[in-house]
Amino acid sequence: MKRVSILGSTGTIGAKALAMIEPHPESFEVVALAARSSIDLLERQIRRFSPRLVAVGTPEAAKALKDRVADRSVEIGWGIEGLLSAATAPEADIVLAAMVGAAGLLPSLAAIKAGKDLALATKEVMVMAGELVMAEAKAHGVRLLPVDSEPSAVFQCLAGHNGAHLKRVLLTSSGGPFRKRPRESFTSITPEEALRHPTWVMGKKITIDSATLMNKGLEIIEASWFFDLEARQIEVIVHPQSIVHSMVEFMDGSVLAQMGVTDMGLPILYALSYPERLPTPLPFLDLHALSALTFEPVDHEKFPCVGFAYQALAAGGTYPAALNAANEMAVDFFLSRRITFPEIATLIGKAMDNHRGRKIDSLEDVLEADRETRRLVEGALQA
Repeated sequence: MKRVSILGSTGTIGAKALAMIEPHPESFEVVALAARSSIDLLERQIRRFSPRLVAVGTPEAAKALKDRVADRSVEIGWGIEGLLSAATAPEADIVLAAMVGAAGLLPSLAAIKAGKDLALATKEVMVMAGELVMAEAKAHGVRLLPVDSEPSAVFQCLAGHNGAHLKRVLLTSSGGPFRKRPRESFTSITPEEALRHPTWVMGKKITIDSATLMNKGLEIIEASWFFDLEARQIEVIVHPQSIVHSMVEFMDGSVLAQMGVTDMGLPILYALSYPERLPTPLPFLDLHALSALTFEPVDHEKFPCVGFAYQALAAGGTYPAALNAANEMAVDFFLSRRITFPEIATLIGKAMDNHRGRKIDSLEDVLEADRETRRLVEGALQA
């Protein structure tokens, strides 16, 4: 029996995790949940899974939730203190970090320091502070388990293999909704168009990242830390069908691929149940229904964000944190219609050019780079 805490329980990943846990009451117990403000859904989750601790974003949300579940024995906290309580709940064996963006960094580190295994869906945590996260995980003897489909695929392909034999990792990308759209028409792309992903159902931020291919850029940096890889060992390849979730190539030329249906439930369940595998309620992959599996290179002129990630990884230090902060700001600006789709990459490029990189000696170095970059991007927009 694994006791689970889920940070971001009302988001796409958190809700899917609970759906995957539900058929396995003999294997999982939900002991803590954290969400920002989706009180209706959170109430239903409390009534279904009976967690001992729940955290929300504000005192108003906490009061409203407490009134709704007065008939349940559940502790309700709020704000950063409540979130950290959920991340470090004494009963939890494993914490699923499924919050959006930089907000996942502090609770993820807190969970590690509390000795919890961490199933990490928030790739920005590794992008911002991969060196710190890996060092803390080693110091506290906890397992870091990737939840995103691509690093999960690499993790599965490498199981039982000597990492010294690895030549490179191939991270697959669907190419997003604009793979075939002419670059000259990108200025007219609307948020609604960018949010229509061709193969995956995800939250807004990651869906826009998939449209710009920044999602792959972030995964490049994430993979470098998860699997101790150099930039030259990581390649992004476009695979529109999203059936092969990633591949690894060994020095003898052998290539192993992990395949499955396009549903985040599979890597979520694998991370939570690792090293075991549990039956899935999802449909199985029907190979007879596949007409073709195709692969093509990334068009870096149309999608410069992949290149920005390689630059940040090569520069090291606080550059990846700056990249992440600039991207989060730019995505928010696009979704609120303050900038056009191509200007997402423009703002990120300017932020990278103007960032004064430095070595990371502490968490404060990461947080300061994040704050600094957000001020810079806001200023660039207002200039």
